Amino acid sequence: MAVMSWRFPRAVRRMTRASSTVDRVGEQALFFGRALATIPRALMHYPKETLRLVAEISMGTGALAVIGGTVVIVGFLTLFTGGIIAVQGFSSLGNIGVEALTGFFAAFINVRIAAPTIAGIGLAATIGAGSTAQLGAMRVSEEIDALETMAIPSIPYLVSTRVLAGMIAIIPLYSLAVIASFVASRFATVVLYGQSAGVYDHYFTTFLIPTDILWSFVQAIVMAIAVMLIHTYYGFTAGGGPVGVGVAVGNAVRASLVAVVTVTLLISLAVYGATGNFNLSG
Repeated sequence: MAVMSWRFPRAVRRMTRASSTVDRVGEQALFFGRALATIPRALMHYPKETLRLVAEISMGTGALAVIGGTVVIVGFLTLFTGGIIAVQGFSSLGNIGVEALTGFFAAFINVRIAAPTIAGIGLAATIGAGSTAQLGAMRVSEEIDALETMAIPSIPYLVSTRVLAGMIAIIPLYSLAVIASFVASRFATVVLYGQSAGVYDHYFTTFLIPTDILWSFVQAIVMAIAVMLIHTYYGFTAGGGPVGVGVAVGNAVRASLVAVVTVTLLISLAVYGATGNFNLSG
């Protein structure tokens, strides 16, 4: 190996980087598998910790609780996104004389693309980054090692409870997000642009498919699981003191944002990619 490193240094460096990347992917896959497999154990043995994390994720703690934590953040993000969709939809459709279809535009874009993606980004920026920082601080201060010495399994207690709390909290959070996007789109179209409420409601209810809302919730749940798994992994494996925790948070946010758009793409291809037709409700 020493001779190879001396004669072909670039090739050896590339092979070493490729090998470390494969090892890292395998390590993450094992961590994700253990975290998901121990969710029933976390639910059975640590229900109080799970409930505490649900409250912390949804409403926040300390100073963050003053503005409502993730509830307000996700609500405001989707609220303004729904307004932007209405503004762009009404203006663009008005150029060709079909601004009456703004209700269709809001029902289609909000449910299938905008609301789940924006909610996933909000989750990554709030509860995801917070979980990475918490677990990273516990790792560098050796609190996780202390739990292990007390015979408390760290992955079920610290990781699986957070993944489970994210799965539970995403349902009301995403319901708020969808409602906020719908309200903002209708307000901008009817109140700001003066379109008839009956025209907007007709096209909105005609093209709002109940199965689309169901798949939208499925997409949000999958995003929540992916975000929590990624952020807990980077926090659980952080090292190098406070600087290492900051690096772990940055890496986790980047990876979770990629995961959010990837989940959106895969579910869109799996559910809507076969036909892509515009169906009527009922």
